[in-house]
Amino acid sequence: MDWLPIFFVSVMGFALLMYTILDGYDLGIGILLPLASDSERDEMIATIGPFWDANETWIVLGIGVLLMAFPMAHGLVLTSLYMPVAVMLIALTLRGVAFDFRVKAKTEFKSTWTWLFFIGSIAASMAQGWMLGSYVMGLRDTPLSLAFSIAISLMLPCLYIMHGVAWLLVKTDGDLYYKAARWGRLFIAPLGLGLFLISIATPIASAEIAEKWFSLPEAIGLLPIPITVAMAYLVALWVLRSPKILAADYGWIVFIALIVICVMSTLGLGYSIFPDVVIGKLTIWEAAASRDSLKFAFVGTVIAVPCIFIYTVFIYRVFAGKIKMLSYES
Repeated sequence: MDWLPIFFVSVMGFALLMYTILDGYDLGIGILLPLASDSERDEMIATIGPFWDANETWIVLGIGVLLMAFPMAHGLVLTSLYMPVAVMLIALTLRGVAFDFRVKAKTEFKSTWTWLFFIGSIAASMAQGWMLGSYVMGLRDTPLSLAFSIAISLMLPCLYIMHGVAWLLVKTDGDLYYKAARWGRLFIAPLGLGLFLISIATPIASAEIAEKWFSLPEAIGLLPIPITVAMAYLVALWVLRSPKILAADYGWIVFIALIVICVMSTLGLGYSIFPDVVIGKLTIWEAAASRDSLKFAFVGTVIAVPCIFIYTVFIYRVFAGKIKMLSYES
């Protein structure tokens, strides 16, 4: 069995996991902006200022690997998801423009750019949710697939909002810190409900996934995944509802709990899909490029991925700790 397709699908999964964790929190902060005062909005933008461009590198890597290693799947996926991909790209562009103009704009236009940043954030989040739901359904055009895509497009922004809350608990203090905790208590219930309903709906909507998860002895071996997700969710809920833990500045535990949820969910999704790259349509070996092409791409990938990872770690080390207000030289 050729190992190169397995390598590339693993890199793609890792890149998309990193994107969900890292860009998830700055999308979440963008969605939360309307709930904050003007001064708090400046502080929230400052928490993502050094990171958000680097965070988006991971989705570029993931899509790039899909194109290089699995060109047939790339064509099929992007053709089927043309509209949500277009919406996502327009929304991410809007976010980039609004981010810079909000900092530099005159006071009377600041609110406009804030709302445009919010619109870009919520639109990108919902488009990504639609893409994920449609992908899990095997890109089928059925009423069930449509309903599932709508459900995921509503649930993913809740996850991103919680990431944003957790990031504010890591990077801020004072009034905004406690306001973020209140937002977390507000949105963690919809997130939990969404995770529960989707975990039930996924095997109902996809016979292929149901067979993998509910056959013995596989079902027993897979129990650690939902158990770990449930425990991480309860830990996050406990921290958000514990004034003493929050006062001791242990809000960062919520961020760790959400990372655990994302990692476990990614492992579960990977197991559900493998060895398909598009469920029920293409396996990773059927969709893979020629071996010579994969060898050529392998060299670039083993150089690029560690560089991106090291750069990401470096940025987070340099800008570690509580934030200072973001400013530009005039």
